[in-house]
Amino acid sequence: MNVWRRLLLAVVCGVAVASIYAAQPVLEVMGRDLGVPAELTGWIVATGQFGYLAGLLLLVPLGDVVVDRRRLIAVHLAITAVGMILTASASAAWMAFVGLTAAGVFAVVVQTTVAYAASVSPPAERGRNIGVVTSGVVVGILGARVVTGTLAEVWGWRSIYAVLAVLSLGLAALVLAVLPSEERPSRPAAYRQAVASIGGLFGQRTFLTRGLIAFFLFASFGTLWSGLSLPLAGTPWHLSESQIGLFGIVGLAGALGAARAGRWADAGRAAPVSGLALILLILSWAAIAQLPWSLWLLIVGIVVLDFAVQAVHVSNQHVLTAAYPDRLSSVIGSYMVFYSLGSALGAAATTALFTTHSWAGSSLLGAGFATCALAVWATDRRLPPDSVNLRSEKAGTRQAREETQRTEQAGRVAN
Repeated sequence: MNVWRRLLLAVVCGVAVASIYAAQPVLEVMGRDLGVPAELTGWIVATGQFGYLAGLLLLVPLGDVVVDRRRLIAVHLAITAVGMILTASASAAWMAFVGLTAAGVFAVVVQTTVAYAASVSPPAERGRNIGVVTSGVVVGILGARVVTGTLAEVWGWRSIYAVLAVLSLGLAALVLAVLPSEERPSRPAAYRQAVASIGGLFGQRTFLTRGLIAFFLFASFGTLWSGLSLPLAGTPWHLSESQIGLFGIVGLAGALGAARAGRWADAGRAAPVSGLALILLILSWAAIAQLPWSLWLLIVGIVVLDFAVQAVHVSNQHVLTAAYPDRLSSVIGSYMVFYSLGSALGAAATTALFTTHSWAGSSLLGAGFATCALAVWATDRRLPPDSVNLRSEKAGTRQAREETQRTEQAGRVAN
């Protein structure tokens, strides 16, 4: 897969995720315009999140049913665009909620896109490609904070969803025109079988371990990004919304720096990389906790935190796609359930704790979630090797070695 195709898939992920998080910076003005009471404006974002959870369980298994995931990606993007158009043109709150729900349901195109990238990648490049494509998710989450605020100030909040609709339609056309069809090695499973197989995953150690790590990982991530605006807007900083949004750029620097984690995973170092990154995640909170006294230490902490989160996230997906190559979409979609629940827990807990224990309480919470993730990783390492995980790592290493040998042989023949 060349660099332009990787970039296209990353943009698909970024736009899809942005459709869920775009409302965060404009909740107040959006709720006022649609007539939503102030105490209920949180449902503007929650609606998309609930739709996303439904899509993870009901739509993602389609990726293991259809012959060509490329077409499924295009269809999901087109329906996401319909939801964005409905939201942008909403004259009443219920219309916006319907549009946001639809966009949330079909935002699971992210998981289908990652599964497609893993499927068309040679074993020696799978981790690198997943790392680049997954970086689009972080760009969508953090970049939305900066871009949507600017669009809303210039053209109003409805322009955000109009732009996302245009981007989604354009990407749907590009996906069909640019990306190659998949060569599926076997006949896809039936939809009912694909959905039923999800339940069995939760009883398998490899999947459950990586899922629990993701749960605590993104609980820590959500603790920071859902609570950060509260102390920055208060004493002693009193930053504006646009200034607070700029911290998203800081987070992007750290997250994009972790794209190399995919190459480390390709080299068979997914487990140690995860452990080291989780230690960095805990240490990052020591710097983040200094927010009341130093913005520079906060910036350092944000960079380290986002680097660590992305490194673990990429390593998790590399392990899972190698362990379950015959049901990539279902595995990635089920894994992201842990991501969603962890993010929701972090968001809900940090705001509640901040009101009673200030930013010190939120920082201890974030560090506590990170410590739990490290404990799950360490416990798994102390147990006897899981047969599925061990088999997949050996197979992945062997395939990568064979791929490298074929490439070297082809080079010698050409010379």
